[in-house]
Amino acid sequence: MRVSVHQVDVGDRLLYDVFNAYGLPLISAGTQLHKSDIEKLNAHNVDYVDIVPRSEDDDWPPRYDEEKLEVYHSAIGGVKQLFESVRKEGQLNEEEVNRTFDPLVDRFHEDKDVVSMLLVLNSKDDYTYQHSVQVGMLSYYIAKWSGLSEKQAVHAGKAGYLHDIGKSMIDNAILQKPGKLTDEEYDEIKKHTIYGHDILRRSFDDPSLALVAMQHHERLDGQGYPNGLTGEQIHPLAKIVAIADVYSAMICTRVYQKKRDLLAVLRELHRMSFGELDPAAVQAFVKHMIPNFIRKKVALTDGRTGTIVMMNPLDVFRPLILIDGHFIDLSCETGLEIEFISV
Repeated sequence: MRVSVHQVDVGDRLLYDVFNAYGLPLISAGTQLHKSDIEKLNAHNVDYVDIVPRSEDDDWPPRYDEEKLEVYHSAIGGVKQLFESVRKEGQLNEEEVNRTFDPLVDRFHEDKDVVSMLLVLNSKDDYTYQHSVQVGMLSYYIAKWSGLSEKQAVHAGKAGYLHDIGKSMIDNAILQKPGKLTDEEYDEIKKHTIYGHDILRRSFDDPSLALVAMQHHERLDGQGYPNGLTGEQIHPLAKIVAIADVYSAMICTRVYQKKRDLLAVLRELHRMSFGELDPAAVQAFVKHMIPNFIRKKVALTDGRTGTIVMMNPLDVFRPLILIDGHFIDLSCETGLEIEFISV
């Protein structure tokens, strides 16, 4: 069974020898993996390994039971409560924020398959609150995958969790409008960055949370808002949250937008790394997300359905699909696209 290194667990047994990029042996076939072995695989940038198939009782592919999902649903409800607190009090209570955010961090430590999490936590209901939870989650992972410490990653996740708190000051009629916004309504929406900055500055001693709320729509080329900042003028955490924000917004179902498949959006994010989004953080995000697509079900634009079995190293956004015992290489079948992906 071929799996991503990011999905390997302690106790898995290697089916074949593993070599590094120079052809030198790392770990021999038959080894039952320990934590140190997995760390070695990551240190040598090994992407995939073959392991002895897990038993039918194993949680493979990952399934999300109600207990696990409840943590995320509670967090979505928690964001809603935070919005209501701001409307009433004009600021946030740090203990209330921690009470809703901290349980999420425990889930981040346990869940490895980010793609499956995003697929099961994606509905058109409560978009604003769901989006805040997704951005908090993705900001944590992007920070970790970019080499930041656990403490810094948790802080990035918290910044992502609160990045849209300024929308609590926007009329719901605008936030939930099913059609295209007028110029005046769009200008009002953009003010959520300023409102969020003011709310978090009043609520926390840490100025970085407020800066992220202010700057998560800024772009490296100066084409963002509200201040048209460029490059190093943008706070490093805001650059991370910006990536999570764009990705979550594009994959979510909204009243005026049909959700797009996660792999196509990842390709769009890669395109945006050439001038708009931080290229190093996007590269880390893409590298660690791609293995999560292995074994996911897909529907193609010609109506056929199958399973992703391998990512093409020359074009990671056009994988190899298994359909009824036959392989379809999307890097060769240029007329075919993935319609949607599911667990």
